[in-house]
Amino acid sequence: MNMKLSHQPHVSIIMGSSSDLPVMEQAAAVLSELNVTYEMTVVSAHRTPERMVEHAKAAADRGIKVIVAGAGGAAHLPGMTASLTTLPVIGVPIHSSNSIDGWDSVLSILQMPSGVPVATVALDGGKNAGILAAQIVATSQPEVAERLNTFKANLKEKVMASIDAVENHRISK
Repeated sequence: MNMKLSHQPHVSIIMGSSSDLPVMEQAAAVLSELNVTYEMTVVSAHRTPERMVEHAKAAADRGIKVIVAGAGGAAHLPGMTASLTTLPVIGVPIHSSNSIDGWDSVLSILQMPSGVPVATVALDGGKNAGILAAQIVATSQPEVAERLNTFKANLKEKVMASIDAVENHRISK
């Protein structure tokens, strides 16, 4: 596994292929910003199924608290991973080159059978997946919860700073 931070990772970011990296880097970026340790690698449900099984079954024993799994097209990686572990799995549907406008990926991840839940973020929603993963980690790590509170306060400040600009905008004809 490719360790992205020097400490024991709490989040495992996996993707079906390296072409998913631009979306999954968004999750990594927000986890880095929130100082949540993670690892990131490629695990294909279709091309490396044994690697997927091994990764999912060993994750909890390695200290992982949540798995963020991104995939495009048929997007089986999040659901298959969820079927192999009791850890929470966050699915990131990715609009890939073999995708039907991304809908196949969204529905493949969203429509899981009863008993195998996958939390699903928006199409190409890597950033939200990272935030949700941090929120899960924060349930047992108060310092992460504090950083999330600051992160959310900064979001509010950005909106508040934009109010005057919008309210004072004049449309010229």
